[in-house]
Amino acid sequence: MKILFTGANGFLGKNVIPLLRKKFFDVKTFGTHDADYIYNIADEIPMFKEKFEIIFHAAGKAHSIPQNKDEEKKFFDINFEGTKNLCRSLEKNVPNIFIFISTVAVYGKDFGERIHEDFPLEGSTPYAKSKILAENFLQEWCNAHHVKLFVFRPSLIAGPNPPGNLGDMINAIKKNKYFNIAGGKAKKSIFWVEDFAELTFLALKNKGGIYNVCDDMNPDFNEISRKISCLLHKKNPKSIPFVIAKGLAICGDLIGKSAPINSLKLKKITSNLTFSNVKVKHDLGFSASNVMEKFKI
Repeated sequence: MKILFTGANGFLGKNVIPLLRKKFFDVKTFGTHDADYIYNIADEIPMFKEKFEIIFHAAGKAHSIPQNKDEEKKFFDINFEGTKNLCRSLEKNVPNIFIFISTVAVYGKDFGERIHEDFPLEGSTPYAKSKILAENFLQEWCNAHHVKLFVFRPSLIAGPNPPGNLGDMINAIKKNKYFNIAGGKAKKSIFWVEDFAELTFLALKNKGGIYNVCDDMNPDFNEISRKISCLLHKKNPKSIPFVIAKGLAICGDLIGKSAPINSLKLKKITSNLTFSNVKVKHDLGFSASNVMEKFKI
């Protein structure tokens, strides 16, 4: 089957496309450079001369904190308007399946346990809001055009050379500048990037839906940092006592945005944030990889 994979040069594309091709999918790539189709979907409607059975829409803006209104707007231009432009380009040759990579950020939770798909979407960041708008648009568009829609909301994604917070942790450990707080006992849901290939295969024989995707283990910061340290041949990170971290956070509250830590950040770091994967396991028969076993850098 022919797949159009958007965001082909990103973290997901680099790790998932080779596996899809091994599963005998015919993958056409889409990106802003070095791709079969080169477009900026935030600004233009692509032109396709072929029909795709599956759209894997991973293109999007993430992993940055906007500093002004223009930077906030980019999230909506790429994640929402770009999704609409992509769909407009597909209306002459409608796909059978549309896979959209969303995020657990749509729930707007900084802490909580076993958060499931029926939780309200209270995400307030430009990233979360733009993904919520894209999800809502896709549900309407796919319903109108009789396309099976799979919305996957991944947690923290692990894999070789990951972006975002996990990449920051790896870089800090490389430089011996990473410390756990209060033993690093806060649990976080995590997902192995290569499992997106298996989810794509499972989408062929299922009816669609909205799904959290994460593994079953929910490792804590201590487990994750020790694993990374082992792979880097570094000593296990030291831990800062909570009382010291609390004092630094209070100082950060007084300093303002420029402070490396404040009370809210401390709460996030020391609280569990886990998501339920019961629905995707039940509906799709999906078995997630154990990230701590597969972890590599």
